[in-house]
Amino acid sequence: MAQETCEVKVRRGENVDRALRRLKKALDKEGVLKTMRSKRCYEKPSEKKKRLANSRRTRR
Repeated sequence: MAQETCEVKVRRGENVDRALRRLKKALDKEGVLKTMRSKRCYEKPSEKKKRLANSRRTRR
């Protein structure tokens, strides 16, 4: 599975904190952080089914 890398170039005179904030926004937009958090620990198949069922129910 090929995945593009997220890239944020630090502008001249830009604060590093601001560049990090832009990077976090870009990663969040691509969904990278969400997948990393979900893969942080093992999720049992039954728990996964419950979570998906609840998310489907709330979307309606």
